[in-house]
Amino acid sequence: MINAMIGVTIISIASAIIGTYIVTRRMVFISGGITHACFGGLGLGYWLGVSPMLTAALFAVGGALGVDHLSRRGARRDSAIAVVWALGMALGILFVFMTGGYVPELNTFLFGNVLTITRADLWIFGGFTCALVLFYLAFYPLIVGVSFDQDFARTRNLPVGFINTAMTVIVAIAIVLTIRMIGIMLLMSLVSLPQMVSERFTKRYTPMLTLSVGISLAGCLGGLWGAYWLSVPASAAIVLLLVAFYAVASLRTRR
Repeated sequence: MINAMIGVTIISIASAIIGTYIVTRRMVFISGGITHACFGGLGLGYWLGVSPMLTAALFAVGGALGVDHLSRRGARRDSAIAVVWALGMALGILFVFMTGGYVPELNTFLFGNVLTITRADLWIFGGFTCALVLFYLAFYPLIVGVSFDQDFARTRNLPVGFINTAMTVIVAIAIVLTIRMIGIMLLMSLVSLPQMVSERFTKRYTPMLTLSVGISLAGCLGGLWGAYWLSVPASAAIVLLLVAFYAVASLRTRR
C-alpha cells in the first residue's frame, strides 16, 4: 500500500505534465494509439521468448515516431493514430496466436494493478519523472508555444519539429513504464481527465498544469483509499473518482 501511494504520487506528477501537453494539443487519443501499439510489442516479446517490456518499448517509440512522420507527410494526426492503433493490435493478436497457449501476464498490462508497484518500479519511474521535469524546465517556453499555436510558432522560427518529436517519444516512454503498473484504462484517464477538469477553470498553461497535478493526486490517493476500504479494484475506483470530479466541475462551470 505504501509503494502504491508513492507510485501514484509520482505517476500523478508525470501524467499531469504530459497530459497538459496532450490535452492542449487536442491529441488525447495518441496515448491510446501508443498503448495499443505496445500490445504488438508484447506479443512479439512472448513469441520470441525475450523481455516483453523491451519489445513493447521498441513498438511504442516506433509507433510514436510513425505518428509524427505520417503527420509531417500531410496525414491527419487522428488518422495516423488510427493506423498505428490498428497495426499494433493486429500484430499483437497475431504474435500471441503464434506463441500458443494462454498468456496470463497480458491481463496485467491491459488492466494493471497499482498494488503490485515495487521499489524498483518507483526508482525507475522516479528517475524518468526527474528527467521529464528537467526537460520541461529547459524548454518550457517552446513547449507552451507549440502547444497552443504551432503555425505561429513556425513563423517565429521555433523548433516545432523537435518539440513534437521529443514530446511524442516522452509520451511513448511514459506509457511503457506505467502500463504494467496501472494498465491502459487508468493511464488514459490520468492523461486526460484531470486536465479536462482544469480546463473548466483556466485556459492558461501553467495554472492548468498545476491544477492537474492536484486533481490527479486527489483522485489517485482518494481512489486508492476508497478501494482499500470498499475492497474493490483500485484502478476502477480512481477512474470513477476522476470522472466524478469532471462531472462536478462541468455542473459548476455551467452555472
